[in-house]
Amino acid sequence: QVQLVESGGGLVQPGGSLILSCVVRGSFHNIYEMGWYRRAPGKQRDSVAWITYGGSANYVDSVKGRFTISMDKAKNTVHLQMNDLKPEDTAVYYCKGDIGDYVKYRSDYWGQGTQVTVSS
Repeated sequence: QVQLVESGGGLVQPGGSLILSCVVRGSFHNIYEMGWYRRAPGKQRDSVAWITYGGSANYVDSVKGRFTISMDKAKNTVHLQMNDLKPEDTAVYYCKGDIGDYVKYRSDYWGQGTQVTVSS
């Protein structure tokens, strides 16, 4: 069974920085792609950034130049470095993994979510 465990959320002032981390645990044979999504209060869950196992990264326009996604393959972990945070970045952030396991062959797995609040 595959589990994604997030950490690193919290309260930060506008202009501040946070690093989110997501580790993939359990029995799997491949990580194809990892991504971060967020759900702001009263809104749907939207993509933020995603990265392939080969290292190709993409971002939504609203975070380009401020957020950086990276993958530590040795630790099966993906990070989201968030700089120059704005109040509109306030949301619950979710990690998603496109994982090859031994039950479903290949499937999407989600973390439990971590709250990021940007406020003075």
